[in-house]
Parts: sequence; structure tokens; C-alpha cells
Amino acid sequence: MVLDDRADTFLRMIRRAQRGRLKIYLGYSAGVGKTYQMLLEGHRLKDGGIDVVVGLVETHGRIETGKLVEGLEVMPRKHQEYRGITVEEMDVDAILARKPQVALIDELAHTNVPGSRNIKRYQDVQEVLAAGIHVITTLNLQHLESLYDTVEKAVGVKVRERLPDTVLAEADQIVNVDLTPEDLRKRLEEGKVYTQERIEVALDHFFRASNLEKLRELTLRELASQIDLRRRETPGDGNPAAPDQVMVCLSSRGPNSETLLRYASRLAGRLNRNWYAVYVQTPSEEPTVIDAHTQRIISDTLTLAKQLGALVFTFKGQDIADTILRCAREYRVGHIVIGSPRPRPFWQRFLRKNSIVERLIHDAKGITITILDTREYELEETRALEARKIESQTPAPEGQLLLSSLLSPRRILIWDHPIDKGTVLRTLVDAAAVDNGIGDPAAVLDVVLKREGEGSTFMSEGIAFPHARLDHLVSPVVALGLTRWGVADADTEKPIELVFLILSPAESPDAQIQVLGLISRASRNRPFLQDLQLCQTPQQVMDIIRNWEMSQDPNSSGLLR
Repeated sequence: MVLDDRADTFLRMIRRAQRGRLKIYLGYSAGVGKTYQMLLEGHRLKDGGIDVVVGLVETHGRIETGKLVEGLEVMPRKHQEYRGITVEEMDVDAILARKPQVALIDELAHTNVPGSRNIKRYQDVQEVLAAGIHVITTLNLQHLESLYDTVEKAVGVKVRERLPDTVLAEADQIVNVDLTPEDLRKRLEEGKVYTQERIEVALDHFFRASNLEKLRELTLRELASQIDLRRRETPGDGNPAAPDQVMVCLSSRGPNSETLLRYASRLAGRLNRNWYAVYVQTPSEEPTVIDAHTQRIISDTLTLAKQLGALVFTFKGQDIADTILRCAREYRVGHIVIGSPRPRPFWQRFLRKNSIVERLIHDAKGITITILDTREYELEETRALEARKIESQTPAPEGQLLLSSLLSPRRILIWDHPIDKGTVLRTLVDAAAVDNGIGDPAAVLDVVLKREGEGSTFMSEGIAFPHARLDHLVSPVVALGLTRWGVADADTEKPIELVFLILSPAESPDAQIQVLGLISRASRNRPFLQDLQLCQTPQQVMDIIRNWEMSQDPNSSGLLR
């Protein structure tokens, strides 16, 4: 009877923790009417009997917008001191305590004042969603991380406040708030966007007609990409085939690594493919050899790659080009993105020693090599050519894959004590062998350890995904380990809390790509990871996974319009 009570209690906890839905009013510039439309919807919901509150709205002195706030319940703001100045921020705790059905939260990309519970407002919103509260918010397209370089090139503005593209991709509904550049400039001239003293400067700089047209075009392209992504993710509607993934190659001192990552992110998004960020660590770049500054550069670059949605790998090897190509073949990579090579020393040119890029071009048979001029980063022509090539491609369909179908309670382990990496891998391999024809666990462990020796997967911000392909395995197998105290001997900045062991058939390399992509999407969902950490039993883990999969069902998402 006690066990039944515990099961019922956990079931009630799951139902209470149902994630809220996220709706984004998206525009290409301030002043198009995103906040206005959000508030109009707030009034419509309130009139329909829905419990709505204003979590935070910035009117910026706009009279029409301010009037729409009237009649809606407004949550008090939190006051924080920063450098002698009192700053107002959204009070997340107050919203969670009030627990409305819907919260209106403006400016999703906002950066909170230092000392706040979260660095960015989108992280506040994720906490609100995790509590089961639906959120309606606003966003300008130029705040997407992957568009930073494109926007700077197009309009000459460095966008300081940015958020990961995954935030937009995981929204349940996106509404395009559109206005012609002519009408927007007219609104600006009439004082409906900025105060009088800012109008002339705005018209002559950011709000030039050419700038607005470029931003509007980018927004429409992004919306088309999001619609296509949702269409392809709908079961039975033609999901993309697994081959032809995208890989970006990083180096410890490569110029403009951020440019490479953002370009690869946009390319993978257009192709609707998984993408990988790969750093090859040579003996001369071992952590014990390179200086702290270089280590920080590498860490920051790989962190940005993870935020942009890449699966991050660090491989060890003396021959960089050979290591990259071996990785590309293992993960069915069809596009390799790499920065322009540095000038070579005279002795290399004299001996006709090929650069890494030259070797990739020569040896990468069947793989498209995209070389970005990271020294000048003049990418417009390259992107246009790539876009035309992408538009001509038609991916083949495949079936839908669910994480819950690859797991079972018997293949889920929870450790409440410190544990070493070897024990984690050995125990997960033993668990994966339960009810599966993976062969001798000791032999399988040797394959996994060999693969880890080539490049550790214990590095991706608290999550590891060791994997290997096995002969005679019929279908993929996943075992999951949750560690309360981390993996003791894993050299990572953040303790490893989740370890997904992935075993897939050697005869079907696409299967490994599909599972890696599935786990990559799951690992980017912060509320889902937080729910997993609360689980006490393997069955609870399975329930959380199934609950998350239901929340990701494209058939339950709103349409874009």
C-alpha cells in the first residue's frame, strides 16, 4: 500500500509539473507592434475567463501600449541594487507563487542585472514554463545567437543581447508581427516608437529603410525555416534522412570561431540536420601544456557551440585532417565547415607540405567542404550560394524515434554516491545487456572504452553520451545513468549528472545519428533535465521521459501565422 501511495504521489507531481506552452510574438524591429499584440491577446484571454497576469511589460513611454496594460493584473517588480542604482527586474518568485494560467512577459532576450537568479530573461521564462504556467512573450529576430554576424554585416549593428536559437525552435507557437518599413518609419516620425529627441538619430541610423528591409527579409526567411522544421518533424509527414550531417571544425586559436559556429548552425537549420562541433586536441594542446588563456578560449567556444545546438566532441590525434575525416565518416557528415587557413611558414611551402584545408579538400570524397574567410568574414556570397544549393535538396523520409522506446527501467541507474568513469561505463554496459543481444558485455565495454579514448564525450555541460557501433546488433539500445555527486574522475567544469550510453548497429550508421540527435534535443531542454534530477526511481525517470515526449508532440503545437 505504501508503494501505491508513492506511485500516486509521483503521478500527481508529474501532472502538476506539466510544462506550460510558449507563444512568441516575433518581429524584425522595435515598434512593429509585438508588445501591443501581446497585450491585446491578454485582454482576449481575460475576457474568455482565463487567469492572465502581466509578468513584465516594457511600454517605453508609448501611450497606446500603456493604455492596454490597464485592466490587466500587473505583478510587482523586484528591485535590485547594482552599482548604487536601483534596477527593476521581473519577480520570478512572485509569478510562481501567484501561479496564473498565463503570464505576459515582454522582451525575451533581455539580460538581467548582475546578481539575479538567472543571467537571461529567457531562463526566467523557462522556470515559469516548468511550473506549468503558459507564457506569451515578444522577441526581435536580430537577438538570435546564430544571426549575430549576419545582422552586423547587414545593418552595421552589434546586437549585445542574444539568446540561443533553440528557444525559438522549441516555442509552441510563433506569431509574425509584420509592418512595412515605410509604415514603421512613419510610426517613428509620429513619436509612437521613441521619444522626440531620439527620432532623428533613429531614422538616420538603425531605422534606415534599407536596414529595415534586410531585417524584415531575415525574419520572413526564419519563419519559413521554422514552418518547414515543424512540418518535417510531424510524424508521417516526411522527416529528413539521417545522413548528410553538418560538422564545424574548431581550433584553439582559430580567428572568429563564433562566426564558424553561427554559420554552421544556420546551415544545419536550413538542412534540418544534426550538427557537430569538433575540436581535435593534438599532443601540443594537452591541458597540461597550453596556457590558461587558451584553455578559456577553447572552453568558451565549445560552450557557445552547445548553446547553438551542436553536439560537441573533443578528439585526440596528431593528424588533424585524418581525425576530422574519420569523425565525419563515423557520423555521416556531408558538410564540413572550416575557417580559412593561416599563412604557412616558408619551410612548409618550400617542402610543398599541404595545409589541413588542402588535405580535407583532397581526401574528403563525397563531402562538401565550406571554407569561410574568417579573417575578413565576407560571407554574403558564400551564404547565397549555399542557400541556393540547400533549396534544391529534398530529404528522404524516415520514421519517428522516441527515447522511451529505447529505454526501460532496467536500463536506468541512479547513483547517490560519488562514482568513477570506469564504473559508470561498465555498469551501464551491463544494464544495456539486459534483454538485448549486444553480445559479451566485456567485449562491448572494450569497444566503448576505445571510442572514449579517441575523444571523450564526458564534457557537454553536465551530460555525457558515450556511444559505440556494434556488429550484429539489430536495433539501438540506450542505458541511462543519473549521478547525484557527478563522475569523480571526469575532467569537466560542470559535474556530469546524466550519462546516456548509446549502442547502435554497425550495419546501420544512420541509427546512431538519429539517437544522438534525439538525445541532443532532450539535453537542451532545461526543465526536462531538472525534472530528471528530481527522480528517485527508474520508473519515475521513464514517466518523466514519456511526459516530455508528449509535450514535444508537434500535433499539439500551435500553428505559425
